[in-house]
Amino acid sequence: MRLGVLDVGSQSAHLCIADLAPGCPPEPVTSFKRPVRLAEATDRHGVIEPEAIKRVVAAVTEAAAVAEAHGIDAMVPFATSAIRDAANRPAVLAEVEDATGVRLTFMTGEEEARLTYLAARGWYGWSAGEMLLLDIGGGSMEIACGSRAEPAVALSVPLGAGRLTRHHLPDTTPVRKRDVKALRQFVRTVISETVEELRDRPEPLTRVGTSRTFAQLARLTGAPKAKAGPYAERVLDRERLRTWVPRLAARSDAERARLRGISAARAHQALAGAVVAETAMEVLGIERLRVCPWALREGVLLDRLRALEADLAPGRVDRRDRSGEERGGADPGVTMASANASVGAPVGAPANASAGASANAAASASVRALPAGRGRYGPGRLHTVPWTS
Repeated sequence: MRLGVLDVGSQSAHLCIADLAPGCPPEPVTSFKRPVRLAEATDRHGVIEPEAIKRVVAAVTEAAAVAEAHGIDAMVPFATSAIRDAANRPAVLAEVEDATGVRLTFMTGEEEARLTYLAARGWYGWSAGEMLLLDIGGGSMEIACGSRAEPAVALSVPLGAGRLTRHHLPDTTPVRKRDVKALRQFVRTVISETVEELRDRPEPLTRVGTSRTFAQLARLTGAPKAKAGPYAERVLDRERLRTWVPRLAARSDAERARLRGISAARAHQALAGAVVAETAMEVLGIERLRVCPWALREGVLLDRLRALEADLAPGRVDRRDRSGEERGGADPGVTMASANASVGAPVGAPANASAGASANAAASASVRALPAGRGRYGPGRLHTVPWTS
């Protein structure tokens, strides 16, 4: 099946479209990205400004048109903490739905951590062993660890780079040493109080950072350029990062944007991102992080792929491509239509899972037509896979 994942974050709305087939990794089809700049348009009371809401509406409208043009079977549209934690969240979601017909849902921070872990596990495989994962977004930081397909621990803390910039750093530069010190102490306190659940876990064999923040910090400290491709080894070294914190504090946004790896859109929050990354690595005893090219969106794709595989019973694996051509002995009783009807189901529960848990999970994520709205994309045009029923 062809699935679209639309992620509305603090900086941009990003649509990824991929083909999913049992036994294969997600096959990218196309991607679409538009800036929404919610981090800079959210005041200290958590209210998103009207102009930013208009940017979200425009981005979702374009993304829906791209998804329809590429013939997706379903779309998962969700917003991360920038909208989830906004004081005017209901108004934002209502305006987007009224204008576009697309109902943005949102997942908990813990679910974000779980899905991002799933992406990193999918990228590195079982050889990663016990894995510790960090992901810094605009509004929150996710932490997860484990040695299996699902994380043993999945946490979310309000330490996003945009949020910390807004609440803990002055608007002027250079930023004073005492402000950086105070921010570092705040981050250290929050992480120390939150990660008690990690104390009894084995020493991680693999330490991973995901998200644009870690990717840009790795590039800043010497990692290969993006054009080197996703398979180039990228590592973030804590000691190198530490030396960059005062240099970022001394620079204006325009000056930061001229540094390698720092985009103009994220220059304003680059200092906070560096401080939270370095402090988290210090508290968790991490000297070096491997930067994973897969993150939350890929985690959603993998989660849906697992659901699709679970729905196809042994001996009934559908090996046809999108044209309907056989690729090796598919059961003719299994169709893409039947796969679409169940792809919204959660990851298949173990055989000994309770019936109640399975029922609750199935009710939480079903493929459904979009609700009627004033937007272009009403029932029958696109289908969404909401995170809540």
